[in-house]
Amino acid sequence: MDMHLPFRDRAEAARLLAAALAHFRGMRPVVLGIPRGGVPMARIIADALDGELDVMLVHKLGAPGNPELAIGAVDERGEITTDDTVSEWLGADHGYVRREADRQLALLRERRRLYSGDRPGIALAGRTVIVVDDGLATGATMLAALRAARAQHPARLVCAVPVAAHDSLARVEDVADEVVCLATPFPFHAVGLYYRDFGPVEDRDVVAALAGKGGNPGHGVSRPPSYAVRLRSGGVVLEGDLTSPESPRGLVIFAHGSGSSRHSVRNRQVAETLNRHGLATLLFDLLTPQEDRDRAMRFDIALLAERLESALDWARHESAQRDLPMMLFGSSTGAAAALMVAARRPEEVAAVVSRGGRPDLAGEGVLARVRAPTLLLVGGADTEVLALNRMALAILGRHGELTVIPGATHLFEEPGALERVAELAADWFLRAARQPRQ
Repeated sequence: MDMHLPFRDRAEAARLLAAALAHFRGMRPVVLGIPRGGVPMARIIADALDGELDVMLVHKLGAPGNPELAIGAVDERGEITTDDTVSEWLGADHGYVRREADRQLALLRERRRLYSGDRPGIALAGRTVIVVDDGLATGATMLAALRAARAQHPARLVCAVPVAAHDSLARVEDVADEVVCLATPFPFHAVGLYYRDFGPVEDRDVVAALAGKGGNPGHGVSRPPSYAVRLRSGGVVLEGDLTSPESPRGLVIFAHGSGSSRHSVRNRQVAETLNRHGLATLLFDLLTPQEDRDRAMRFDIALLAERLESALDWARHESAQRDLPMMLFGSSTGAAAALMVAARRPEEVAAVVSRGGRPDLAGEGVLARVRAPTLLLVGGADTEVLALNRMALAILGRHGELTVIPGATHLFEEPGALERVAELAADWFLRAARQPRQ
């Protein structure tokens, strides 16, 4: 059943899905893409089936202290879908869920204005409706999308995804009239693992797809070559991806945050921007898949720093990278690990950028020893993390700088926010690369 894996990119997955949905051709179905990755795919499917395209706006609800982990989702109507078992385990009470839903609902309304302007969505009553996304992990977002569509009384409701976790697929089968899925690998990991190219889809790609211009399912720009690498650290083998443009001006090693990985769409979007500016990037997993299931290990800063140092050592022994300025990009708990490594190796780390990071977790003693120029990037609406970064900045002194992205939340999901982060990071690293080491 999984013979298609890995998909080359979203475009290939969409074409394969369209073939599996061919029995709907002639019914003029409404194909609803879940932004962002699902929309350019839905464009391809809608065109193949002679259907109509629209977006289904839903957003996951992040767990307390770990926004990347979904505990549920909210749709444009404000209807909330939650996994009560996960919510209780992570301490997400009713008040937290309501606040998180209100925050995401405001973001959904902003995205509706960006994507559709004043144009109303397509009426779904009596229509065949196909809801498309690039994959299901927890399935919370798809469940919310299907329930929102069901509330408009379609004649038939279909869930269409290239790849899904088996348990999540079983949950959506209870809501949809039909489920079309090309692969259900077990055990299931991050959706991006099942694509060779899982580059980020940006808001402009969604707008282009809705305008009938095909969008950009694979992000379709010419990219520098990428290579899979394996790093050894304390007897553990860690997987990574190295991307290097011709004559790179430096190497940026990513330290992912709690609950994240090298497949993070956000980090890959930042990495692509750095690549376009002539910087090589190394994205690797600080924890093995088994270790990442232990929430305590995600906050073991000393262990994460040890793994990051192993990546630095690996790069120093590779002929193509050994003479490049070495720089670190950390997010969430990964930022604390990056600063710990910078404090330990002041002669090797040329610069650090923290995206929504927790530098405070490195400890005051570590922060006081950092000599690498450090840029702290925080969303203006991420108030708790912003306060912690201001405290860290006071300790970093002249070696630190804080830039607040107005209106942005912890994951920088607002239109243009992550793009701003990526450009600021590229500028910071390039300036550091031009400076002679002290």
